[in-house]
Amino acid sequence: MSWEKSNFFKFLKETMFLAMILLSVYVFPQTGQTIIKPYEDDKWPTPENIIDTQIVKFLSNYGQKLRNPCSDYVFIRRVYLDVTGTLPKPEEIDAFINDKRPDKRRILIDELLDRDEYAMYWTMKWCDLLRVKSEYPINLWPNAVQAYYQWIYQKIRENQPYDKFVRELLTSSGSNFRVPAVNFYRATGGRDPSSIAKAVALTFMGIRFEKLPEQQQKNMSAFFSRVSYKKTSEWKEEIVYLNPETPEKSIKLVFPDGKTVEISPQEDERKIFADWLISPNNPYFNKNIVNRIWAYLMGQGVISPVDDIFQKNPPGTEILELLSKELTKSNYDLKHIYRLILNSRTYQQSSIPAGKQHPDTNFAYYKVRQMEAEVLLDALCWLSGEGEGYVSQIPEPSTYIPKENRTIALADGSITSSFLMTFGRPSRDTGLDSERNNKPTDKQRLYMLNSTDIQKKIRSSPILRKAFSQVWKNRTEAINTIYKVILSRLPTQEEISIIEEYFNNSGLRTDQVVGDIAWALLNSKEFIFKH
Repeated sequence: MSWEKSNFFKFLKETMFLAMILLSVYVFPQTGQTIIKPYEDDKWPTPENIIDTQIVKFLSNYGQKLRNPCSDYVFIRRVYLDVTGTLPKPEEIDAFINDKRPDKRRILIDELLDRDEYAMYWTMKWCDLLRVKSEYPINLWPNAVQAYYQWIYQKIRENQPYDKFVRELLTSSGSNFRVPAVNFYRATGGRDPSSIAKAVALTFMGIRFEKLPEQQQKNMSAFFSRVSYKKTSEWKEEIVYLNPETPEKSIKLVFPDGKTVEISPQEDERKIFADWLISPNNPYFNKNIVNRIWAYLMGQGVISPVDDIFQKNPPGTEILELLSKELTKSNYDLKHIYRLILNSRTYQQSSIPAGKQHPDTNFAYYKVRQMEAEVLLDALCWLSGEGEGYVSQIPEPSTYIPKENRTIALADGSITSSFLMTFGRPSRDTGLDSERNNKPTDKQRLYMLNSTDIQKKIRSSPILRKAFSQVWKNRTEAINTIYKVILSRLPTQEEISIIEEYFNNSGLRTDQVVGDIAWALLNSKEFIFKH
């Protein structure tokens, strides 16, 4: 492919997302509202729900309102990426666009929440939080990583109520190979009560432990003072248990909210703490998880950072109260929270801001952000028709991940690649949300522009090969196929004109032109970013 052609770089520039966002503007005279095609529609296909009622009222205080509804093409791509970490296939796009049912968006959301890819993708996110990693500094080791990963995956797949999920993590005892949930206590970064309490506060309460007053830290650590560890004769197996040396009489412990509890010598302090934590009256538990889910789906938490919410009450936190109550009412069904958000107009609005935004109005458009490293690599591998193979030779025995496995299903945070590191996959050392870096860098752009691997993926792509073979007979259908594969939509008339000009004036073979178009679209922000 002739990457050096100057007119081709002109084409690349003109296909970038920020340029395309200005194309095909159509003004509806009856409303005076500007609709930006192909990214927006003029009428809402989705009824307003309880989230929207709250958000619309909040935005009105600032003289603002929700943006236009996103188009069906934008919606299917957005919801596939946000729910499953996967791009929609061209046939899935066609089926959705041609579906005339008025509630087709709701139907699609339900279908995606039942897919295996949903469980894979959200297990990946939980593995980041729970620090699932075999090597330093977590040192779970490969056998425990696999057991822990499969346990998390299964709990998400069966939609275990969130309170039961957390209680099982905090109260389990036994072998880290046979009782996978005990690996929570082995992945805390330290084995002293303070380190355990720090991990609990960060993961399940959204609190930076070190910011609590010293006495409050001691009070919370006391609930984990009897957690103990012992090795077995099996390689890297370890037993997590409650130290049987009990106090002679009852003791009084203090919860983070200041309430006290008297615990008898026979009781497990962890169970007492877990019951307090998952109580509907707990001020931290529900708010933490619904704020995290909001951030995952909307691009930014109502409170940011999502793991530093202690005593923060920025404008708009009423939505967290609403979602917290919904979580309790649904018996801690996280899919219920996903459905509420995904089916809201707030989620389904355009990602194009309407002029200058007030700094407090974080809800007036869908936040554009870059795909996660694993999701982007899976998209490129799907395009090329061949997955990514991973090998870890340390620690022994060596670990081999077959190429047919998705990168979003990569269990071990220690097994990585130069691509994943370049595009910000977290190291899983701390469980902090900031470990994942989705900010674009020059190194990333240079890789996408110059990597021979990207060129090979295009040339070897069985999906694009169909377009390459079509171009001789039906140029329009070939270009449509490329756009649906890469951008999940059809090209606009302006883009077709640019492409026709390039076909006529580049002096290249037709198959080279088609390859250039695919390469340009892969380098566009519209492909690399969620929008």
